[in-house]
Amino acid sequence: MLLVTGGAGFIGSNVVASLNETGRADIAVNDVLGSEGKWHNLAACQLADFVPPADLWRWLDGRKLDVVVHLAAISSTTATDGDALINNNFRLSLRLFEWCASTRTPFIYASSAATYGDGRNGFADDYSLGALKQLKPMNLYGWSKHLFDLAVAERVARKDKLPPQWVGLKLFNVFGPNEYHKGEMASLVARRFGDAKTGKPIRLFKSYRAGIADGEQKRDFIYVADVVAVIRWLIDTPKLSGIFNVGTGQARSFRELVAALFAALGREPAIEYVDMPASLRDGYQYFTQAEIGNLRRAGYNATFTALEPAVKRYVKSYLDGADRYR
Repeated sequence: MLLVTGGAGFIGSNVVASLNETGRADIAVNDVLGSEGKWHNLAACQLADFVPPADLWRWLDGRKLDVVVHLAAISSTTATDGDALINNNFRLSLRLFEWCASTRTPFIYASSAATYGDGRNGFADDYSLGALKQLKPMNLYGWSKHLFDLAVAERVARKDKLPPQWVGLKLFNVFGPNEYHKGEMASLVARRFGDAKTGKPIRLFKSYRAGIADGEQKRDFIYVADVVAVIRWLIDTPKLSGIFNVGTGQARSFRELVAALFAALGREPAIEYVDMPASLRDGYQYFTQAEIGNLRRAGYNATFTALEPAVKRYVKSYLDGADRYR
């Protein structure tokens, strides 16, 4: 049996569905369903158990698992409750890491590109303590993820007892089916599909940085199926440990993202540029691009889906289809 924390969420439910497709039904999901319709993400999946957060440690007691895939987190980059983020993103992760170390259970967890801050120190996934300490996250979410990366790296440096496999994934801008419950934290494609479908213009932020045109702020957009493929490969490669970037390695602009959305619908792009709220300007990332050399050197050779075909697949197979869920 394997455990997927956050398994009813966006990436987690895609992982569960993919594992089901390989014939695995011995999957326990740890999550909160809430009232945002997250249950739809798992409606077509088969589970061995569903574990509410309050029951997790009792459920784990004395249990043997093949692997823990830890994706549960407060993932909002605009979150302001520091205590909640520390408890959920740092302390829970640390306790699971230690449980996996004591029970000799492989541990794969989600970190974030938000740990890189404004990118002035680059996007190299060097997980040595010295390199990690140079990073300056720009928001509370990124900091909470960074704290856990540091805690893992320090235990590695001290040669503490570790899980037999420990892997952190610095996820870049993931988009795809089952993200609908995320509200304003869902991808621009998901949030603005309805506007594009009806021919309404999509609004993008103006640029407030010299040398960068409006709409030319760039991100490393990666389709969720590619993230799932990396996680599946890691589950099948239990001797590999480390912290790795998971992105395409190619930054693309928001303007290009919107153009791909309109193209998938057979429409000419319609874009309006609007003022960025003053509260966001100091903490806004203008560029992210994963350096994926470490992942390649580790043996991951699969190609990543380019932006335009990824957006087209998302639109045609899900957003504009009969069933938008994975």
